[in-house]
Amino acid sequence: MASLEIQNVHKAFGPTKIIRDVSLSVPDGAFVVLVGPSGCGKSTLLRMIAGLEDISGGTISIGDRVINEVEPKHRDIAMVFQNYALYPHMTVAENMGFSLRLARRPRAEVTERITNAARILGLTDYLERYPKQLSGGQRQRVAMGRAIVRDPQVFLFDEPLSNLDAKLRVQMRAELMELHDRLKTTMVYVTHDQIEAMTMADIIVVMRDGVVEQIGDPLALYDRPDNVFVASFIGSPAMNLLQGSIKEQSFRTADGASFPVNAATATAAAGKSVIYGIRPEHFTLGEPGEGIEATIRLFEPTGSETYIAAMVGGQQLGVLLRQRLRASVGDTIWLRIDPAQVHIFDAATDQRIAPR
Repeated sequence: MASLEIQNVHKAFGPTKIIRDVSLSVPDGAFVVLVGPSGCGKSTLLRMIAGLEDISGGTISIGDRVINEVEPKHRDIAMVFQNYALYPHMTVAENMGFSLRLARRPRAEVTERITNAARILGLTDYLERYPKQLSGGQRQRVAMGRAIVRDPQVFLFDEPLSNLDAKLRVQMRAELMELHDRLKTTMVYVTHDQIEAMTMADIIVVMRDGVVEQIGDPLALYDRPDNVFVASFIGSPAMNLLQGSIKEQSFRTADGASFPVNAATATAAAGKSVIYGIRPEHFTLGEPGEGIEATIRLFEPTGSETYIAAMVGGQQLGVLLRQRLRASVGDTIWLRIDPAQVHIFDAATDQRIAPR
């Protein structure tokens, strides 16, 4: 096991900059998730760690060793790809032990490592099967087993669950977290799915256009996003974001709709054009005349919760209620907002406005 240090790393293809001055410290044994939209550079950064892409500038270190010029096979890392990359003519055991045989490890050691990895991943009964005889989840476990037998200092995962159906992704997320808990090895995981990031990570790195927007634990990013991009990307359904200004200790939109604001934040934002953020799950139902009057435009009950698209003045808001509600499109409801749950961002910079 080892820590991972990325310092001022750049990557460019000719004049096109893909990674821009990225720095990141990954503690020994941490589970770090790189998350962001397609094209943000997260997979490129992972491939730079693996040695599959050259570095245009900066340094990458594993433990105390700078690995910029070290060949991939000598970096002591193991990578799990999105497409499994299993050899169809080899059994599960042969696929898992292939890298060890290439390294000319003793046969007894290879067998022992395969057996241990199979036990950890629940593959003991499948060692003599071929990939075509396995389900998608089993194939992904074989790919992980091939990485585990190498006993690397760092595991790298490049969107390994994206080919699985929704139910299997949930199961595999749990298995990956259990695997990390058993091995205690540093893991760097790439995904565009912020639910995977929130549920799996010790540390989340949010990226956009080759730049790190924010680093922190999942709840820190959810509770205190640094800017509008992080606020809109983390959380599902996405945060409501409204443009307007602070007037008389409340937020007002251009069409006159008024929303509550924490007094200290309102003072800090006075005189500025701002973006008002409130998550759908932070609304509660009020009695008639209590809170904000809204008209239901879309009503989607799912049993445990109800999603509503509600119109307030000329603004459409996403509302996620855990309270049971019987209503129809066109009905009027009243919504309450706790000012402590509101996020205010500077409209000019997109950065969070925090009270002094």
